[in-house]
Amino acid sequence: MQHAFPPLKLAGRSLLPIVQGGMGVGISAKRLAGAVAAAGGVGTIASVDLRHLHEDLVAQSKPLKDQTSLDALNLIALDREVRAARAAADGRGLVAVNVMKAVDAHAAYVRQACESGADAIVMGAGLPLDLPEMAADHPQVALIPILSESRGIGIVLKRWMKKGRLPDAIVIEHPKHAGGHLGAAKIADLSDAKFDFRRVLEETFELFKSLGLEREAVPLIVAGGVNSHEKVRTYLADYGASAVQVGTAFAVTREGDAHDNFKEVLANARPEDIGEFMSVAGLPARGVLTPFLKSYLKREDKLQANAKADPARCTQGLNCLTVCGLRDGLNKVGQFCIDLKLAAAFRGEVSKGLFFRGAEPLPFGNAIRSARELIDYLLTGRMPADLHTA
Repeated sequence: MQHAFPPLKLAGRSLLPIVQGGMGVGISAKRLAGAVAAAGGVGTIASVDLRHLHEDLVAQSKPLKDQTSLDALNLIALDREVRAARAAADGRGLVAVNVMKAVDAHAAYVRQACESGADAIVMGAGLPLDLPEMAADHPQVALIPILSESRGIGIVLKRWMKKGRLPDAIVIEHPKHAGGHLGAAKIADLSDAKFDFRRVLEETFELFKSLGLEREAVPLIVAGGVNSHEKVRTYLADYGASAVQVGTAFAVTREGDAHDNFKEVLANARPEDIGEFMSVAGLPARGVLTPFLKSYLKREDKLQANAKADPARCTQGLNCLTVCGLRDGLNKVGQFCIDLKLAAAFRGEVSKGLFFRGAEPLPFGNAIRSARELIDYLLTGRMPADLHTA
């Protein structure tokens, strides 16, 4: 694909400067990640609870209530998804796996992804200070933390450098614009100026200099609200980023792994249909105000007032999160089972699901197009011939 930007240099490869963000449960799996990688970019599988994509594993999990057995099924699913995505990519691009630090089994997911042949591990939802140790047996796998401001970048860089390892890239995610779990302590912080891309990039380049690193030592990838060629050009040509990461716009492509209802909900959401709330993981989150989320937010104060620590509240026995507001009785954060709600969204159950979404309009409006068309538009500004810009 001809475009005006330098390639993203990652894991010894020259790639399109487009990274598809990891979206779970099941939103970005083998089909989407494989398609983006096949086009020459970075396709990302979200590792959380991938058993929902495999009927045989869902059937096996129904009688199970113990975490160990459920985790084992999810590792089987992750292995299948990585291998299938790599087969679809056929040696092109790069297949990454996103692992949330907040997930209890994150270390096992990292190990499985590496053993299954993932080219990179992307980790957010917490400071991934020990990611190098988790992937130590697989030095060829690129390690990419997701952070939101220069202070966190400095902490990770200094800790990793003591271990003799630099991140292979860093994703800088802006919590004001991104979807899903957001890199801020509370909702009121989402618009803090410390997260502005230009500021974070400038501060990070200064940090590199203070640590004796070249400006190009670690590629910086900006994420959140990237919905136009103009923004891509600004971030890459003017701000000095090496690539952009895009989530919601890829989620609604034809290759997106979720049900068509999921894509329609995201594609047709207006600004007033998108809201922020506190997730059960203890982080702010952003999603579409569907029937479930509207109902939950009306009851949130009452549910939080009645929060209590009770392991039995994890009705599935998965105990997917290290910290869970519902299970642990944390009265300042979410009080629902996030795994059940995200899985319902993946299946297209509009009334029951939690539909994570970024805040910005989509490049193609409510049209469902291919991943390759999206990549072409972001890098060149060429809209599909039968679409017109809004």
